[in-house]
Amino acid sequence: MNQSNNILIIGGGIIGISIAIELKLRGAKVTVISRDFQQIATNAAAGMLAPQAEAIPPGKMLDLSLKSRALYPEWVKKIESISGLETSYWPCGILAPVYAVKDRENYALPSLNYRWLNQVAIHQYQPGLSPEVIGGWLYPQDGQVDNRYLYKSVIAAAKELKVEIKSGFVTEIIRKKGKIQSLKTSIGEIEAEHYVLATGAWSQELLPIPVFPTKGQMLSLKIPSEVSRENLYLQQVLYGNKSYIVPRKDGRIIIGATCENIGFVDGNTAAEIQQLLGNAIRLYPVLRDYQILEFWWGFRPNTPDEMPILGKSHYSNLTLATGHYRNGILLAPATGMLIADLIWNNKSDPLLKAFNYSRFVEVGSKV
Repeated sequence: MNQSNNILIIGGGIIGISIAIELKLRGAKVTVISRDFQQIATNAAAGMLAPQAEAIPPGKMLDLSLKSRALYPEWVKKIESISGLETSYWPCGILAPVYAVKDRENYALPSLNYRWLNQVAIHQYQPGLSPEVIGGWLYPQDGQVDNRYLYKSVIAAAKELKVEIKSGFVTEIIRKKGKIQSLKTSIGEIEAEHYVLATGAWSQELLPIPVFPTKGQMLSLKIPSEVSRENLYLQQVLYGNKSYIVPRKDGRIIIGATCENIGFVDGNTAAEIQQLLGNAIRLYPVLRDYQILEFWWGFRPNTPDEMPILGKSHYSNLTLATGHYRNGILLAPATGMLIADLIWNNKSDPLLKAFNYSRFVEVGSKV
């Protein structure tokens, strides 16, 4: 693109801001417009970097996820250097315990580092697990980042780079002759030379693409003061069958998360929270004595194949970056870099082909 071109990103979650940072570092003039920060998927995340623990099957989604996980160490260093704020990135590994032999199934990926721990080994490796646990998979290359620390850091980095962030929401995309002409927004009409749709769960309100909200409820516990950080029993994420337990360096334990396809319904519910707590306590019984700190929820942008929609659209000056579902935090580095390269350098990574919107579009449709 010409160095004078300006770019408008619709959506201020982790994906939109990550793209903004990468474009700004390449020399673009970037503006972000964002709606409700409280309900974005970034807030509904536990920050797990878990392509292996989540058993993503072999294919382009796994390739993209592993690429992004590999980018994380240098990416967070860059973000922290620009922002001056920590991201609390922690390559702690993830342990996936199981209760029955039938749950031992795993994708045979010999190129990746992981191993099975039998009943004796897993209880030695992680004290405090339920006696029901008969073994589990250890994924030492998976890890976590504190999504709240990360989001504060990327926002601070964007502001430090002079990305303009506007609070508001888009009500209509004005289209003309195969291009986006302008946006009607709650703060007036806005024009740019190129647009990026990164509105997550709200994407279908603006374009006919199959992105829908999947609600996630979560809660956090407080590690008792007598359990010091150095003596914390839990030193890696526990990825259970119906819940996960994520220890934070600041003394919190995150428990998540529900997956509810009920539309944009706010609030936490007693039944779902009870189920999360019950599953977590079954897996790691010591949690029954921990103090509850907080409940929250958010809306993940899901798609029919649970893969993001990335890359070019039907409109020559609109790029899509949405539908990341459960993996927005994990995929932020790769998405930011791939989309910035596509827009600014007209460089399309071969990976992007598998995530193009056209896989959902019927002949004659326009997105």
